[in-house]
Amino acid sequence: MNPPIVDKFGRVHNYLRISLTDKCNLRCNYCMPQEDMQFMPSAWLMSAGEIQTLAGIFVDMGVQKIRLTGGEPLVRKDVGTIIESLGKLPTSLTLTTNAVFIEQYISTLKNAGVRSLNISLDTLDEERFRSITKRDHFTKTLANIRLLLAEGFSVKLNMVVMRDVNVEEVNDFVRMTLTEPNLHVRFIEFMPFNGNQWDFSRIVSYNDLLSRISEEFIFAPLSGEPNDTARTFRVEGGQGTFGIISTITNHFCDSCNRIRLTADGKLKNCLFDTSEVDLLTPLRKGEDIRAIIYDHFQQKHFAHGGHTEFTNKDAKSEYEQNRRMIAIGG
Repeated sequence: MNPPIVDKFGRVHNYLRISLTDKCNLRCNYCMPQEDMQFMPSAWLMSAGEIQTLAGIFVDMGVQKIRLTGGEPLVRKDVGTIIESLGKLPTSLTLTTNAVFIEQYISTLKNAGVRSLNISLDTLDEERFRSITKRDHFTKTLANIRLLLAEGFSVKLNMVVMRDVNVEEVNDFVRMTLTEPNLHVRFIEFMPFNGNQWDFSRIVSYNDLLSRISEEFIFAPLSGEPNDTARTFRVEGGQGTFGIISTITNHFCDSCNRIRLTADGKLKNCLFDTSEVDLLTPLRKGEDIRAIIYDHFQQKHFAHGGHTEFTNKDAKSEYEQNRRMIAIGG
């Protein structure tokens, strides 16, 4: 076992998020705004074997949890093989998906020990779903969410809340938690990335969300884990939970434990940091990449990748130097 990955602020990083692809079958404008987006050539991507090797190195460096992301991870043809191989590592395994293809992988997920999944769903209205995603997969998405719950999986629904798009549905999502103990809604603040037309005025803040929910429900906070990104609550008499991931207005950077590996093998120490380091090239050369990993996390900023506050006039020029969200991995 190697020493843990610790930054200069003493934060131990033991949660690895691996993007399998930048491709997606949906076209949500806050993530992938252009229909003609150019995707990475296949030769640039980590192979299944390289993903297994890199994941094993990180586990030896103290990683205790791995999440597969994209793009949409389930559009990758060898995703079943990847899930099966990572399921053999001594760490927990989960993934974030839009659930459109999930029925094809129920047995694979169970055999790999996956017990919890994050599902991206921004609306409960079919027409609005089509407007956000530019696709007609609403009925199938809901059916697959119900399938996961019926099969005993814990499901976290991730809703990106935008003031001019879906904010009026917040309490509809909370209502879903009243009767389903394995359903956990997560409201996510709209975050700035290259090309996604972000503006601070479109954010529905942590306090605004709580105020809106309190108009209809009585709820209480729950104690969370040390590295939780969501501040969680349960409605009085409810079975599931809801939480708020307030990345912008009430950040949780002081307890960050996340490591991000892009589909082309680049290491990012923060979602918002424009700097990244190549792990795939030295790995393919047979070099030891551990020193690269340790050094990159010694360069990590305390919050938001070292950028100015996103309300400042210069912030846009800073965050737009970053990759698009879909090219980083959710």
